[in-house]
Parts: sequence; C-alpha cells; structure tokens
Amino acid sequence: MQLDNVFGIAGTALNAQSIRMNTTASNLANAGTVAGSEEEAFRGKKPLFKALMREEMTHAGAQFIGGVKVDRIVNDPTPVKKVWEPGNPLADKEGYVFHSNVNEMSEMVDMMAASRAYQNNVEVVNTARQLMSRTLDIIKS
Repeated sequence: MQLDNVFGIAGTALNAQSIRMNTTASNLANAGTVAGSEEEAFRGKKPLFKALMREEMTHAGAQFIGGVKVDRIVNDPTPVKKVWEPGNPLADKEGYVFHSNVNEMSEMVDMMAASRAYQNNVEVVNTARQLMSRTLDIIKS
C-alpha cells in the first residue's frame, strides 16, 4: 500500500468521525428538550457508516483505494418518553409532555468512542508523515 493511500483512508475516517461527534453533540444538546406532542419531540440521530471500496473511490476521482463515509443519518427508533406534567405549558390536553429519546449516558460513551477513533486516525496520519519524512532522509543520504 502506498503511503498516500493511508492519508486518503485516514482522511475519510476523520471526516466520518467528525460527523459522528457533531451528531452526538446535537443529541446531547437536545436531550432535555420537551414537546407538546410525540411528533414534535426530539429524536436522537445516528450516523450510518459505509465502507468505500476501490471502485467507488476511483469512480469519484479519488487517488486512494478505500475509506469510510457516513451513508446517511437516521433517527433513533427508541420511543420518546411520555411524562405526566399537567402544570407544564407545553402539556397536551391530558397533561402529558414528551421528552426526547436521547440516553445521555450512551451518548457520552459514543462521544468518547468517536473522539478516540478520531485521535487514532490523527495518529495514523502523523505516523505516515513521519515515515515519508524518514524515507526522504534515507534517500538523501
């Protein structure tokens, strides 16, 4: 594998993990929101990843052999929480409000995993850069 392939693959992974972290941050920001109906309640979002193979990359004009991308972002299918709060101004006529379906603990775990994956890909890029630099030093001497 050529070292420039490493940069391309790691770059796609960095982009995908960045989207994952942004999605998780949005989920955490909206975790405490309340709505007056089930349809209006915030539903957590999850990115779905797709492996990119050589054919897809060359068709897209890229010079590397693969990678990963966010195929789409889907709503978390977990039901929203229906809570009886008759004094809440957003309550429906029966006194219920609807809280988001975001589980803050699992979102924090997901954020840590995404952050770690991002850091690992940065290390891949740095290591590849060092290898290229050392190779040039060997060629020069």
